Amino acid sequence: MKKILAVVLLFASVVAAAQQKKKVVFVIADGIPSDVIEKLNTPVLDEIAKKAGYVKAFAGGEKDGYSQTPTISAVGYNTVLTGTWVNKHNVWDNDIAEPNYNYPTIFRYLKEADSSKKIAIFSTWLDNRTKLVGDGFAQTGNIKFDYHFDGLELDTIQYPHDNDAEYIRKIDDTVVSVAAAYIQKEAPDLSWVYLEHTDDMGHRYGDSKQFYDAVEATDKRIGKLWDAIKYREKNYGEDWLIIITTDHGRDAATGKNHGGQSDRERASWIVTNAKNLNKEFSAGNTSLADIMPSIADFMQLKIPRVNAMEIDGVSFTGKITAMQPSAKLENGVITVQWKALSKQGIAKIWLATTNSFKAGGTDDYKLITEVALNKQLAEINVGNNPSSIYKIVIETPGNFLNRWIVVKQ
Repeated sequence: MKKILAVVLLFASVVAAAQQKKKVVFVIADGIPSDVIEKLNTPVLDEIAKKAGYVKAFAGGEKDGYSQTPTISAVGYNTVLTGTWVNKHNVWDNDIAEPNYNYPTIFRYLKEADSSKKIAIFSTWLDNRTKLVGDGFAQTGNIKFDYHFDGLELDTIQYPHDNDAEYIRKIDDTVVSVAAAYIQKEAPDLSWVYLEHTDDMGHRYGDSKQFYDAVEATDKRIGKLWDAIKYREKNYGEDWLIIITTDHGRDAATGKNHGGQSDRERASWIVTNAKNLNKEFSAGNTSLADIMPSIADFMQLKIPRVNAMEIDGVSFTGKITAMQPSAKLENGVITVQWKALSKQGIAKIWLATTNSFKAGGTDDYKLITEVALNKQLAEINVGNNPSSIYKIVIETPGNFLNRWIVVKQ
């Protein structure tokens, strides 16, 4: 009888865990290279990291490759939102002139999967909601945030602009206070909190006490969000994921600039409390593009196949079976490689010679071959199929990987 009762209780606990409401907050703290975050006093980030981990990550796409991406703020934000690099999402600078909404943000994926889910944004910068996510745009399916608190940089009455960016510090304080209070009370399913002051101090003072003080102040701000999450978990039994990152690093010479491809400008990082981190988090290849698919995995969000074949990032949580893809064209043969994380299973190699997805169409992928996953290599003969672009997708039992070959004309 005791054994039966124990089994019943175990089953009940498993069911209860499965039924926990899953909630996510991701934070972008602007312009803090990994070497700075590692050397300063950041007790809140340290506490969160102890729950799961801290990892160096990279911004900037593939250096000198087709996905090389400017290490500029809005560009990095959109990589976090879409899981793709600039060759796809098309946000090249802070003007956000022509974002390609055919590559959806995590907010749109969530709303299209379940319109009852609540999304919120707390941001210094209005363009994060209006231009990047495309709030209310026909091109984004008229997605609407359930709650937004943003655009305070336009309020020059409450926050008069000054040369030392003191107004940005005050705005960040307000944004976090409102976000923490709203999260604690309303618990939206997916929230983005954006903080700017660190980047402003970096631009003005470079590697300096002012910049370092701003970073440590941001850690304290994140503490308010973390307290709200712990409150919800304790009092409502919800399962919360928090991810904190930065959009780019800074130049090595002064710490004032960014935008290029130096190691320090590409030096991002991720802190999270995620419970089931995988090799993508620890193998030295983590990137900003991995954040969106990781949120989707945590929320058990099924991304449509045609979109999954385009996403550059790989979830750093949950089960994946391959990582680190590469593709090289030589003498009419494409050599495709990957790192297998399982000895079992098949890798399907798909090839398209069009990029219709970019314009809202679909690409005609052909299944070229199937090989044992642990072979970690496949060859595609394209000598009789010349093209300016080859889009290769490696479909494995646990995840998709993709690589492009862009032939220079």
